[in-house]
Amino acid sequence: MSKVNIQHVKYQNLGWQSAADLYLPPDFDETKQYPAIVSTHPIGSCKEQTSGNIYAKALAEAGFIALAFDASFQGESGGSPRFIEAPSIRTSDIRFAIDYLVTLPYVDPERIGAIGVCGGGGYTIHAAITDHRNKALTSITGVNFGRLIREGFSEFDPVSALQAMGKQRTAEAQGAERHVIDYLPASVEEGRANGITDRDVLEATDYYKTTRGQKPNGATSGLFSFNSAAMGWDAFLNAESLLTQPLLVVTGDKPGAFGAYRDSWEIFGRAGSKDKQIFVAEGYSHYDLYDLYDLYDQPEPVELAMAEILPFFQRHL
Repeated sequence: MSKVNIQHVKYQNLGWQSAADLYLPPDFDETKQYPAIVSTHPIGSCKEQTSGNIYAKALAEAGFIALAFDASFQGESGGSPRFIEAPSIRTSDIRFAIDYLVTLPYVDPERIGAIGVCGGGGYTIHAAITDHRNKALTSITGVNFGRLIREGFSEFDPVSALQAMGKQRTAEAQGAERHVIDYLPASVEEGRANGITDRDVLEATDYYKTTRGQKPNGATSGLFSFNSAAMGWDAFLNAESLLTQPLLVVTGDKPGAFGAYRDSWEIFGRAGSKDKQIFVAEGYSHYDLYDLYDLYDQPEPVELAMAEILPFFQRHL
């Protein structure tokens, strides 16, 4: 079987360039038109972690064109200061990715969809609510970053967190060094030593901080003073009336502190889509759906997910 062709591309965003990997099907013919899918990476991640090397690759192998991009201010994309995680910009990134795809003669502009993992799933949903060029979407263990930062990331005291962020931003405006936080401990052992027992945090650390998923641009970092932009944000705002495209939600049934199981059921209920479905991978957690790593000698959770995702996009794109 011939392999997918991966092209490294750059395209104009706002005042900077976005970097992306364009995954082309094995039998790609530039004289034809193909359905295309934008693949959005998790919070603090990069295009080489799950959004590209797992999901975009699998979609391309099935005959789709897939675009896995680095978020603005992160990875190989432009934007300064670095490590900003601003929901309005992250959703704008998806719109610019679609802008790029519609310029390609071999992409059918009426058959564009989107997929996102973790926070990327929440961003994908929010972008689709107001950009109906997106004809079908899939959220993989999607997380509403606004809810997460108001709750777990601020230790359920968002007002105190906002005050601390404001003080830090003032200090930085006056010349202080920027405060970049790492969302995860340096290792699973360090996390446990510090009293962390949550499944999501420990499994995220096992993915991002080891050879299992570690990549040079997967910083797992955020600029603390700019995180306030997410506090008042809801990934699912107006989903009841404006999210009408076909929707597939994928989640594991082992809940953790990041809240993907909860958020998945919430958007499934709130979405105005007439064609919507939810697939729960029984016996699996959030990070089991990140790669082809199998702890339990059971069918790969990603393969189970793809068995739902591919027919979904084939029906709707």
